[in-house]
Amino acid sequence: MEKTESEANPEEVNLVLESKKKVKFDDILVDLGDFGKYQKKAYFLLFLPTIFSAMQKQSWVFLGAKAPHRCKLPEEFPNSTYENADINLTSMIPWNKFEGSLSSCSMYDDKGETVSCTDGWIFDKTTFGSSAVMDWELVCEKKGMRATAQAVFMAGVLIGSYFFGWLSDKLGRKVSFFISVVVQAIFGFVSGLVSDYWAFVILRCIVGATTSGVFLVAYVLAMEMVGPKYRVIAGTLCQYYYTFGYLVMAMVAYFLNDNWQLLQIVLTLPCVLFLSYWWVVPESVRWQISEGKYEDAKDQIYKVAKENGVELNTEKVDLMITTTVNEKEKELTAKKASVLDLFRHRRICFRTLNLCFNWMVNSGTYYGLALSASNLGGNPYYNYLISAAVEIPAYAFNLLVLNHPRVGRRLALSGCMLFAGLVLTVTIFIPKDQTMLLVTLSMLGKLAITSSYGTVYIFSAELYPTVVRNVGMGASSMSARVGGILCPYINMLSDFWTPLPLIIYGALAFTGGILALFLPETLGRRLPETIQDGENFGLKDDSVQEVSLNENGTPDV
Repeated sequence: MEKTESEANPEEVNLVLESKKKVKFDDILVDLGDFGKYQKKAYFLLFLPTIFSAMQKQSWVFLGAKAPHRCKLPEEFPNSTYENADINLTSMIPWNKFEGSLSSCSMYDDKGETVSCTDGWIFDKTTFGSSAVMDWELVCEKKGMRATAQAVFMAGVLIGSYFFGWLSDKLGRKVSFFISVVVQAIFGFVSGLVSDYWAFVILRCIVGATTSGVFLVAYVLAMEMVGPKYRVIAGTLCQYYYTFGYLVMAMVAYFLNDNWQLLQIVLTLPCVLFLSYWWVVPESVRWQISEGKYEDAKDQIYKVAKENGVELNTEKVDLMITTTVNEKEKELTAKKASVLDLFRHRRICFRTLNLCFNWMVNSGTYYGLALSASNLGGNPYYNYLISAAVEIPAYAFNLLVLNHPRVGRRLALSGCMLFAGLVLTVTIFIPKDQTMLLVTLSMLGKLAITSSYGTVYIFSAELYPTVVRNVGMGASSMSARVGGILCPYINMLSDFWTPLPLIIYGALAFTGGILALFLPETLGRRLPETIQDGENFGLKDDSVQEVSLNENGTPDV
């Protein structure tokens, strides 16, 4: 006799009902444990290489450190000191009344006329014993080359974000990760050996590209196995690896003060250790499914389940793979979005321009403040350590406010940018001799912009409709890289007036903060999927309704 539904085993009924609905990868992650033993180990190991990528990103602060300099006089030896007591320097070199020091780029000739330096420069090595700027004399007429070295590095970061994104789709996340680590180790090491400026710049550009590869793939591999409950927290905490890298780099730079090339090599050598990751790092489950490697994907999922001490419903795993494959097929048959789709519709166009501007300002100000720490006066090593340390409370602040119903994404982004703009523009009123006050305001600006930089990423991903989300995030990321490329040139303006770069960053941040207020809040709202959803999003009569929040502060959809 056939069982009725009421007589059937409850587990069988549940299985039948479960088979009738789609099973998402996130559903499997919940069964595995949102952040179990396996995920914690993978998270810890995968982000370790990003520590050294972070060092490469900001190492130019010390590799290309500026130092007080003056013209080398004809009768001096190359190893003469900056304050040569054997010569009456003020009779042979003009006095800069504004800076209160000897002129950096001029001297008197035999006729007593002011001329440019003809025999090189003498550098003050009290603080920095060695740097690329000193070795290649990237000062005065060649000072733009100092900014160019960092700008080309950031251009490499831009290239790498697209190249390694494409490579990881073609060859897999694991292969892409391994290639980026190997290339970073080789080119980072060689860049510490070359004696030619342009060879160094090109090698550093390639190293810059690999920093994108390392972080991009590590982020994807680590975060794809973290369940929805811990995703926001895990996505924020991984930034602390970068912060730790900055702190360690400052200490290493201090002890290798006398040899900038050795510093570059030492910052690179630990990458060799990560070659062992070929036998440690798993391939992406999502990538395996997209490439039709279903058995490999299932084996990886069951391996995670075993390590986490849980048992999975095998039919549910099969359903998840079927769902993922079906969605992939729909994506292939659907019309692919282009960058132009972001600008064809009025509201989406304005929001895209708004977000791109904010990405550019956040990136430019963030890296600009970090790289200019040695330009503010006082001890540059302490300045940089403080600049890195303020990121700790900045990310903690994000964890507290981003999911708070009274704050949310929009007010967090706007508030932090307005605060950064205020404290940085106030530096226009700071007297020249108040170095500590200037440094304090700069660090407060760095704290606020670090927080807003972390916010704009989450906010943007939620504002772009699903159909153009990848394209929109790509355009935003490119805008951020443009900010990173421009900031070294803005920092050059400190040669004319120390607070000038801070004032520019402050004005831009304040403008971005005001513009952010014109964006709609996304916290607790069902995210837009179609172009029409995106156009209506934020309007009183939009069809994208508010939803309840789960315990993690994200929408239950």
